[in-house]
Amino acid sequence: MSKDHGPSIKNDDQYEALRDQGMSKEKAARIANSPDASKQGGKAAPYEERTKEELYELAQDLDISGRSLMDKEELIKALRDE
Repeated sequence: MSKDHGPSIKNDDQYEALRDQGMSKEKAARIANSPDASKQGGKAAPYEERTKEELYELAQDLDISGRSLMDKEELIKALRDE
């Protein structure tokens, strides 16, 4: 059973799994609080099926620098490398 991390974390189970994988608290919280947090684990739409605007918003949430100059393929690569 996962620990309740309070209202600042939307998906406690995912947050703990990401922390167990070695992610920082900040990065794990950003991912667990993303709009698709409840869809993670292979159930979210693949990046290739999303619009450039959707990918840009994800990159913005993750604070990926240079995102405004990236095309769709570059956004996908940057999101996967994050």
